[in-house]
Amino acid sequence: MIVIEQQPKRVEVTVYAEFTLADYKEFEDAVNHAIRFEGPVDLLFDLREMADFTLDVAWEDIVFARAHANDFSRIAVLTHSQWVAWSAWLSQIFVRAEMRIFDEEADARDWLAEEAGEGAA
Repeated sequence: MIVIEQQPKRVEVTVYAEFTLADYKEFEDAVNHAIRFEGPVDLLFDLREMADFTLDVAWEDIVFARAHANDFSRIAVLTHSQWVAWSAWLSQIFVRAEMRIFDEEADARDWLAEEAGEGAA
């Protein structure tokens, strides 16, 4: 199950339990909508409560990342799992966004806010 929140120039996704292909399609729709109307966006992925993901999600992530290589500014991933962190770094091969892995939500939000603040100065 996922929960998606859209902020100005940011899509925030929290995954609970198993991340399924239907969840991923919902994420894709939200991101495509944000990109269409706002241009490149930041992503905040909270994967701390994710128990597992299906193989088709892994494949869809690769396909989606390749199709949207220039559509993201920054990607913050919240996780306590080394496996998930490694998978996130692997996905970065296909995306030109700056990506960081965080343990703490406040740190991830601060990092994403830094870029937004730079544009205002």
